[in-house]
Amino acid sequence: MKKFLSVLLIAVLLSSCSQYQKAIKSEDVAVKFNEAVRQYDKGKYNKAIRLFEMIAPAYRGKPQAEKMFYLYAQSYYKTEQYYLAGYQFESFVSSYPKSEKLEEASYLGAKSYSKLSPRYSLDQADTNKAISKLQNFIDAYPNSEYFAEANVTLRELTDKLEKKAFEIAKQYNTIADYKSALVALDNFIADFPGTKFKEEALYYKYDSAYNLAINSVPSKMEERLNNAKIAYNNLVKFNGETKYKKTADDMLVKIDQNLQQYNK
Repeated sequence: MKKFLSVLLIAVLLSSCSQYQKAIKSEDVAVKFNEAVRQYDKGKYNKAIRLFEMIAPAYRGKPQAEKMFYLYAQSYYKTEQYYLAGYQFESFVSSYPKSEKLEEASYLGAKSYSKLSPRYSLDQADTNKAISKLQNFIDAYPNSEYFAEANVTLRELTDKLEKKAFEIAKQYNTIADYKSALVALDNFIADFPGTKFKEEALYYKYDSAYNLAINSVPSKMEERLNNAKIAYNNLVKFNGETKYKKTADDMLVKIDQNLQQYNK
C-alpha cells in the first residue's frame, strides 16, 4: 500500500512538473496564464512569476489582464521582491482605476516601499518615498480597513527620519564642533517640534552652548554664557524633572561662577 502511494505521489509530481514545463514552452498565452494562476494558487509564486513575465507584454488590453497584473504584483510581494512589487502595484493602480482591488493594491504598493526602508543610519530615499506613498493612501482612503496599519507604519518611518536627523545634529556635539551643533540642533527642533527626541536635543543644545561659552575668548564669553543659561531654562521648562537635571545644574553653577566677573 505504501509503495502504491509513493508511486502515485511521484506520478502526480511528474504530471505537475510536466504541466508547468508544457506551459513554459507553449506559444498559447492562455495556457501560460492558466498555469500561472494554478501555480499562484499552490503558493508557487516564483513559478507563477516566470509565466507572468512571459505573457505580461501580450496581455495588456485582454479581458483577464486585470487579474493577471494583480496576481503578478502579489507574486512579487509574496516573494519579498519589494522593488518589483511596488512598481507592479503602482502600474496596476494607474491602469485599472475602477478595479475592486484598487484600494488593496494602493496600500500594498505603499507598503512595498516601506519594506525597502533601511536602518536609520543609511540613505533614506526609500523611506521618504514610502512616507509619501503611505500619506497619499491615507488621504485617499480615510475609511480603509488598512488605515490604522498604514498610520502605524507611517509613524515608524517618520520616527526613523527623526532619529537620523537627531543623530546627525548630535554628532556635531560629539566631535566638539559646538557652533555647528547649536545650528543643527536648532534646525532639528524646528523641523520636528513634536519629536520624542526633544528633551535630548535640548540637553545637547545646552551642553554645546555651555562648552562654547566656557572655552570662549573673553570678548565673547559673557554673551555665550547668557545664551547657555537660556538653553538651560529651555531644557528645564520642557521637563523640570529631566534625566539630565543633575548634570545640567552642575553646569549652571559653573556658568554663574563665570558670570560673576561681569557683574562686578
